[in-house]
Amino acid sequence: MGSRLKSGLKGGLYTFLAFLLLILAKVLFSLRIEGRENIRRDGEYIIVARHRSYWDIPLIIAAVGPRRRIHFIARKGLMRRNPLVRPLVRLYATVIDRDGFGKGDFRRMLATMKRERLGGIFPEGTTRQRVEPKGGAIRFAGLTKKELLPVNIRVRGPYPPEYPFRFPRVTVSIGEPFTLRALEREVEGTVPRTERQRLLNERLMSRVDSA
Repeated sequence: MGSRLKSGLKGGLYTFLAFLLLILAKVLFSLRIEGRENIRRDGEYIIVARHRSYWDIPLIIAAVGPRRRIHFIARKGLMRRNPLVRPLVRLYATVIDRDGFGKGDFRRMLATMKRERLGGIFPEGTTRQRVEPKGGAIRFAGLTKKELLPVNIRVRGPYPPEYPFRFPRVTVSIGEPFTLRALEREVEGTVPRTERQRLLNERLMSRVDSA
C-alpha cells in the first residue's frame, strides 16, 4: 500500500473518529467550545493543557475539530492499561517511557513536534494532582520555533466522570497562541538563572489556566 494511500486512510479515520467524539462530547458533557478561531488555518502549534483525566484527549480532539489532526505525546503505561485504544495510540501518538526517559524518547518527541502541524503535550505528564510540570513543551517550542497554544478544560461536576450517569458540563477554551520569546520576556531579569525554567513552567500553566 502506497504512502499516500496510507496517509489518506489515516487522515480519513481521524476525521471520522473526531466527528464521533464531537457528537459524544456534546451529548455526554454538554460540550461548549470557545476560541476555535484562535487556530489559524496555516498555523503550526504545540498544544498545551493540564491533564486530569483520560477524557482530556478526546475532549481536546473534539474541541479542535475533525479537520485538524493532533498528534499527542503518550506515556508507555497507556499502552498497557488501555489495550482497546492501543491501535489508535500507535496511529496518532508518539509513545515515550516517562519513567526511564532517554535520548531515544527525546529524539522521537522532537521529530514529532517538527513533523506534525499540531502536537499535543501535557506538561504534568500524569493525571495525578499537584505534580510539577515538566519543561518539554517549552524546550520543543524553542527547538521547533512553533507557537504554544493553551487549552483550558473547565468543568462543572465530577471529573473524571462518575459512571454510569454522572458526567460534568465541560467548556474547552482555546486561548491565543504565543511564542516562547513572549513567555521569556515575562521572566527576564526577575529571577536567578537556576530558577528560570521553573518560572517559565509556572507562567506557561498560568496561560493555560487563563485561556
